[in-house]
Amino acid sequence: MTLTELFTQSLEIMVAVAAAPLFLGWITQCRAWLQNKSAPSVLQPYRMIHKLFHKDAVIAANASPLFRIAPYIVFGTMTLAAAVIPSMGTRLPFTASADAIALVGLLATARVFMALAAMDIGTAFGSLGARREMMVGFLAEPALLMVIFVASLISATTSLPAISEHLSTEAVGLYPSLAFTAVAFTMVLLAENARIPIDNPATHLELTMIHEAMLLEYSARHLALMEWAAALKLFNYACIGFALFVPWGIAAGTAAPSALLIAVPLLALKLVVAGGGLALIETLSAKLRVFRAPEFLASAFLFAVLGLLVHLLLGA
Repeated sequence: MTLTELFTQSLEIMVAVAAAPLFLGWITQCRAWLQNKSAPSVLQPYRMIHKLFHKDAVIAANASPLFRIAPYIVFGTMTLAAAVIPSMGTRLPFTASADAIALVGLLATARVFMALAAMDIGTAFGSLGARREMMVGFLAEPALLMVIFVASLISATTSLPAISEHLSTEAVGLYPSLAFTAVAFTMVLLAENARIPIDNPATHLELTMIHEAMLLEYSARHLALMEWAAALKLFNYACIGFALFVPWGIAAGTAAPSALLIAVPLLALKLVVAGGGLALIETLSAKLRVFRAPEFLASAFLFAVLGLLVHLLLGA
């Protein structure tokens, strides 16, 4: 483990934790512009988190210790996931201990603790949101794993940094298998992060919300950590997409530390483009009924399977 690797690892974690609310604010601003509305500041998520951290927490009398520690576990899990994802460099100390399959397990761990905490109080909306969240996760995880398997077959490894390094050094060309899996990954990203068409993060309509229903009993610092973790999850998914489908610009291999000076602005550019693209998709899409979510995620799984078959049969 070299000093450069430690610096890269630390920089990636700090950038992910610090920039995740900004990325969420950028998506919200782009969505408002596309809908011809007055756009809030991109710094609004920071202001909300700052305000919540300075409030006194109100916790239900029958809340168990699980309800209290769940926000810290969820936030810590998302931070640990950010340390595994190669957003700016591929030589990371965590590379040897966690591959892409373990990353999916980390994301699933956060989901389980959120669902358990939502059901802990015993409210109807919390339990409803938890069941819906587990349903979405149950359908989205196979599609995400299939996407990772396609990239793993191309790169002959399940290590996400190694996959990114391999794809970035390949000659630029058209990979139909990656095109199919990119569509599947985009659908999984929207579902896993409670975005339209699966959920609407801008509404609190009890009968349709999923993510927000699990947070109704949280307040103050606990709610701030949950909201921050949600923004970090969206940032992590975007960086997974960059590592799999747009790996160019990442400091690969034994690149000099100066390569990070190029990787940082390129990551910012990718996030700007990805945020605008997500806002456009949400603007052009309509919120699906909850019972249509399995069809949406089944389509994502089929796209990933098509990518796998194209790679196995055509080698492309």
